[in-house]
Amino acid sequence: MDLQTISSLMKQFEDSEMRELKIDDGDFHLYLSKNKQNHSDKQAQISVPVQTAQENTKAVEEESKEEKTEDQGKAVKAPIVGIVYLQAKPGQPALVHVGDHVKKGQTICIIEAMKMMTEVKSNLTGTVTAINVENEDLVEVDQPLITVKED
Repeated sequence: MDLQTISSLMKQFEDSEMRELKIDDGDFHLYLSKNKQNHSDKQAQISVPVQTAQENTKAVEEESKEEKTEDQGKAVKAPIVGIVYLQAKPGQPALVHVGDHVKKGQTICIIEAMKMMTEVKSNLTGTVTAINVENEDLVEVDQPLITVKED
């Protein structure tokens, strides 16, 4: 599919009453959603943001979460955009759990971007107090992945 066709589909989807649209055509995958929850198949997706009357409330809640996170420790953040995997391979245990002690340089998760796997290493030494993402979540640059209370 060319960019013009995709743009046209996105515009039509945005103007429609549909909540989700998924197109799989060979190697091409397109997922559009007006829902707030991510789709479980996150190989390739484009989310259309939904404007709500509660945006100010969300901003206040997010600030509150950030303050709470700072009390629990410092965050190890995503270096790139991609799909986060909390275990080295499917079916294996998670690389880190809440309560685990991590060392600087220890792999805490893997981020897949454009079929490239990037190990994310902790830049902190301490105890994991929170895991801020779920397995196979789409993460943004500088999004907190885990929170570590430094020793």
